[in-house]
Amino acid sequence: MTSGIHHITLITRNVQANVDFYAGFLGLRIVKRTGGFEDAKQLHLIYGDALGSPGSLVTFLVWENGSPGRVGHGQVSEIAFAIAPESIGFWLTRALNFDLQAEGPFKQFGEPVLRLRDPDGISLKLIGANLLAAAPWAGTDIPAEHTVRRVRGATILSEAPEQTTNFIRRHFGYHPHSESAAIARLVSDAGDVVDVRDASGFWPGLAGTGSADHIAFRAQDARQVAAVEGELMRLNSTVTTIHDRKYFTSLYVREPGGTLLELATDGPGFTVDEPLETLGSQLFIPPSDADRADDIRVMLPQFAMPGEARVIYRELPFVHRFHTPDDPDGSTLVLLHGTGGDETDLMPVGRKLSPRATLLGVRGRSTEEGVRRWFRRFSATAFDQEDIRFEAQAFEAFVEGANAAYGLDPTRTIFLGYSNGANLLAAFMLLHPHLARKAILLRAVSVLENVQDAGRSDADILMISGATGPYGHLAPLLEQALRASGARVDARTAGSGHELGAEDIKEATNWLARG
Repeated sequence: MTSGIHHITLITRNVQANVDFYAGFLGLRIVKRTGGFEDAKQLHLIYGDALGSPGSLVTFLVWENGSPGRVGHGQVSEIAFAIAPESIGFWLTRALNFDLQAEGPFKQFGEPVLRLRDPDGISLKLIGANLLAAAPWAGTDIPAEHTVRRVRGATILSEAPEQTTNFIRRHFGYHPHSESAAIARLVSDAGDVVDVRDASGFWPGLAGTGSADHIAFRAQDARQVAAVEGELMRLNSTVTTIHDRKYFTSLYVREPGGTLLELATDGPGFTVDEPLETLGSQLFIPPSDADRADDIRVMLPQFAMPGEARVIYRELPFVHRFHTPDDPDGSTLVLLHGTGGDETDLMPVGRKLSPRATLLGVRGRSTEEGVRRWFRRFSATAFDQEDIRFEAQAFEAFVEGANAAYGLDPTRTIFLGYSNGANLLAAFMLLHPHLARKAILLRAVSVLENVQDAGRSDADILMISGATGPYGHLAPLLEQALRASGARVDARTAGSGHELGAEDIKEATNWLARG
């Protein structure tokens, strides 16, 4: 029976900081970048050795600007990598050079240990252990003798440590090694370890950024996975179905203490769709989402490899994200999503309208009724006027800040809003004219009462309402207010409802083409 850790999966809220740490500081190779198999709009990065060998892998689900989790029982609380025992001094110096705080060195189970935290606060140990790398990766500035060799192990917090220990021993091929304080150490035939820590009385873990999603153990092939599935079914464990993850076949189960475990096959591996020489350089979309692959690619967060030029994100009033095409033309589309959306929702629309424009998606800050919006409302047609003005003023600060921070050219910046985002954009243009000189308002209505003269507008605006939408009859009042402010308004009606369609793309593309 093949045993050992296959990979450990964690969650990050900042893909660029994550890449800088794991590829830059630790020197791991990105062996795959893909949309998630459960949610293709979630970037999944996989780090490992030169081949992406099982046992070398740590993977990250990217929840960009997502909410933080909480480490507690029923979770992996700490991960560990193996280095040469004589490399502890090198890594302590390297941590200082990278301005990282290191704890140690100290001894744990007789091995020298350095403890660090990654940019999300995940606890990580570098352990001097006599384990060899399956395929050393030499593509960094780290001398070969000091490179990270493989995953050394992980710590699981459990309120039922004895049951957790027995479960891992029985189904994943681990053996008792030793005990220290509240930790029971298990070891695999491959030499890696799982430390089960008694967390009785501790709070439960919560999923989110800075926490672990699961730990995966190795299986030789799909037959071994099926055999373990049969064992678990006889025990009435909470097993999910077997999954084909393209690069391996896997099975998920929660152990008695609540931690999510996976059993994953060693093959076929990460070279099934990418040559070894360029492994990890392409962005793949799961086959099940192939029909919308272009839309998904533009919605996934971009990042630069260590040493490459990148967007330096600044603290501005609204969460935001850029998507830069391969051949940008110097123009920018600023995108304001509808109710329940986020900063990525309109990026596919932006790409279709202007393929060479840099896209800047912005996230609304109001979360009433459990969904994201741009301002508070009292009913479907009654809105909090003070909040609209406050958020419009905040958006003014955002636009001015973005122009200064990112060098945007106001004469080549176009604003596009949909539904609630279009409503905020229209209010912003009435209250703060001259900042948005060109705008597309999709399904916008008038939400602002008692509009005072804030100055003459010089904006060009395309308004597209839906012929059968629930709010289309409210659009003429907004058109009238915009015209009264001095804006040049081209008002059109699409033969659809509130949702966007191909007609909206065609009309907006033609309008932009006229300059």
